[in-house]
Amino acid sequence: MDDLKKIAQNTIKALQAEGADKAQCTAAVSEKREFNVDGGEFSLFRTLFDKSLSLMAIKGNKKGNIAINRFDDEAVSAAIKDCIAVAESAGEDDAWDIAPKQEDKNVVQGAPEADVDLLFSRTKELLENINDMFPKIMVEQLVVSHEKTNKVYCNTSGSSFDITNGIYEVSVMFSGHEGEVASSFFGSGVVTDSLDRPFIELGTIKKDLSDVEQQIHQKPFEGKFTGTILLTPGCLGSFISSIVGNFASDGVLLDGTSLWKNKLNEKVADERLTIHVRPDDSRIVCPEVYTTEGFLSEGYDLIEKGILKQFKLSLYVANKTGHTRAKNSAFSCVIEPGDTAYEDMVKGIKKGIIVGRFSGGNPGTNGEFSGVAKNSFLVEDGRITGAVSETMINGNLADILTNLVAISKETVCDGMDVLPYMAFDGVVISGK
Repeated sequence: MDDLKKIAQNTIKALQAEGADKAQCTAAVSEKREFNVDGGEFSLFRTLFDKSLSLMAIKGNKKGNIAINRFDDEAVSAAIKDCIAVAESAGEDDAWDIAPKQEDKNVVQGAPEADVDLLFSRTKELLENINDMFPKIMVEQLVVSHEKTNKVYCNTSGSSFDITNGIYEVSVMFSGHEGEVASSFFGSGVVTDSLDRPFIELGTIKKDLSDVEQQIHQKPFEGKFTGTILLTPGCLGSFISSIVGNFASDGVLLDGTSLWKNKLNEKVADERLTIHVRPDDSRIVCPEVYTTEGFLSEGYDLIEKGILKQFKLSLYVANKTGHTRAKNSAFSCVIEPGDTAYEDMVKGIKKGIIVGRFSGGNPGTNGEFSGVAKNSFLVEDGRITGAVSETMINGNLADILTNLVAISKETVCDGMDVLPYMAFDGVVISGK
């Protein structure tokens, strides 16, 4: 860590010597140990090493960025000159800035040291659990790893952050098979800082395996109707990401295309919906410590009881638009649970589908989305009547937030987000 700090500090001094008015630098090294399983059999164990040096300089209100993966003097010197050259050739913009001096931090997170023997045992145990509990599931690929990272951040404001962290990550891709019939493939995964529990008990891995096994025999349905979609936590995460990207992020606020650009402190969703962005939540594994501009990260509310409270903005776009910057640059999404059990949510659906995975293009700036619902079940009169083959759904991202049917009592944490099940009305569902 001392070597990294020396590299970062010397790089900042050199950037200033080259004329930078403000600058920041991050030096990091990582070590990843990884098991690979292909076709149900262990195929690879490897250790990967990485290093990175990221530089940013502001000179005369012009910004330059450079990243390299070497720490030798020649490479660093060249990167410093390149960073300044990029800044000098950029357009002038007085909105570029970095954070003022922050409290120095020396943080150790997660599980920096790997227990490789136990990691192997848990991986082997997961394969055995799948084979015993879900015999119709074929594990196409399983990647389990531990990654340790040492990272130092310094800037010309005098801030210095030393971060050491370690995480275990599980990612499994699988499908269901019976004779010649197979389900669509599906992926499930988690990050964790503990090996105390079997992997199959983490996140939604067990339920995802069960659902896919039940999706081997799919049936298409005829016709088209406007009904309810019940999104699983994993699928909900992708929808929330699209909503934030379309209505509350840098690009759409900067170019003025956001439907929410004039909606701060106004209702944009059902009052039951509260979305926190909380890297400081204890359930988030190895959360962000500082933002991309060098501010210490804090949690904030994006939507509180249906009211839009904050845009997800960088310091630059906040300066350009006059809005406040977001208090972190992560997206550790924590959605408050509702008061309805998942089973009761299903019982309350007259006609609709449970969506496990959605495949579609980027929504339009007006929020219109269209794509294929995969790994899904048809619900009729409060009962799951079977798995359905790929089905088209389309609607509007802004509208579904106001057409909220229910939020589940249950929430799922995968180490990155904490999400419930959510059901929305007014979505067009199309079969053959």
